[in-house]
Amino acid sequence: MTQQRVPVWVQALDPLSRFGLMHALRQRREILLISDADLAEFQQAQADQRTAPPLVALIVVDSLDTTAVQVLRSAAQRGCRRIVLISSTIDDDALMTAVEFGVSGVLRRADATADRIVHLLQSAAAGNGNLPPDLLGRLLGQVSRMQRQVLAPRGLSRTGLSDRETQVLRLVADGKDTQEIAREMSYSERTVKNVLHDITTRLQLRNRSHAVAYALREGLI
Repeated sequence: MTQQRVPVWVQALDPLSRFGLMHALRQRREILLISDADLAEFQQAQADQRTAPPLVALIVVDSLDTTAVQVLRSAAQRGCRRIVLISSTIDDDALMTAVEFGVSGVLRRADATADRIVHLLQSAAAGNGNLPPDLLGRLLGQVSRMQRQVLAPRGLSRTGLSDRETQVLRLVADGKDTQEIAREMSYSERTVKNVLHDITTRLQLRNRSHAVAYALREGLI
């Protein structure tokens, strides 16, 4: 079975980098380059084909400054669901910013060979994340510090759910109704209903079942 080519939209802050990348990727049969002019038409055609691979934005910058952040924001606004970032320098703040914008793959310019770039693009299209080991360690360290210093003192987890909200969702998943949850947690039924309402409203969930499905998917319960 022939492997589908990964559609890639390349953006760089300097024309030379963009030209060099597009020239290198044009030689690769695994990659389908999408130009600025063809982007809207391609996305419309892609929307009609549910099995089509997702468009991956490949963004090249020197550092994640204000201008580079605008490029990331533009990629997200243009419907690029997967983003791969190549940058000369990546400090801790830049790493968190990249993750917040949905970047799934990061590569330093010094390590950016054609084979590594293609591998990263394929991983992103498949829905996988890919960070250099040292950057992954730094990211996990930042998440851990955020949990300890910011969220934990407020009774929140990294998902934004409090311990009480998580416990209520677990009991709902166990099939307990509002009265049973209230009895087990020593709350009033009104309190339980308010907790569930807060969860569904804040996370934009439709109902209890949707809330439980979300919690299971995120590994909360």
